[in-house]
Amino acid sequence: MGIWSILLVAVGLAMDSLAVSVSGGIVMRPFSMRQSLRLALTMGIFQAGMTLLGWALGVGFSSYITAYDHWIAFVLLAFLGGKMIYESFGEEDHTISSFSLKTLCTLGVATSIDALAVGVSMAFLKTGIGLPALVIGLVAFGLSLAGVWGGYRFGKIKGVNVELVGGIILIAIGGKILVEHLCA
Repeated sequence: MGIWSILLVAVGLAMDSLAVSVSGGIVMRPFSMRQSLRLALTMGIFQAGMTLLGWALGVGFSSYITAYDHWIAFVLLAFLGGKMIYESFGEEDHTISSFSLKTLCTLGVATSIDALAVGVSMAFLKTGIGLPALVIGLVAFGLSLAGVWGGYRFGKIKGVNVELVGGIILIAIGGKILVEHLCA
């Protein structure tokens, strides 16, 4: 998997974290860099950690299904992307009412389930995990930090549905993986 694909996957995965971080910035009064860094760091650690966990789980049973690995990766990414697109049209409230460790960890797990599935997909594709996990974590951290600041500063980002964009990116990456393996 090339660096551009890794970056696109990382951005796609970080969209949930970004959405949560924007809402955290909206409710943060007064602005706190410490709280912003705690939220962003939580998002980055969980995104990278769940990617690593998914890869470790996938490596354990990938040898049994190598003939179908590209289909599995495509289905997982398409499902996750479709789920994100579907949820982008809902009225789900992602508002953070507290910045406690329990709240941050719950948000970290909830926003990184997709990263677990991506890690499994990477194991099926026999992709190394070090660089992708690092990039995924750093992108989630950076976008989350920017999201908190943007949410605080502007109230909300108008006209951009970040979950929709993230879902489209994940489906596109899944399609690319499938086409590459079918045409190889």
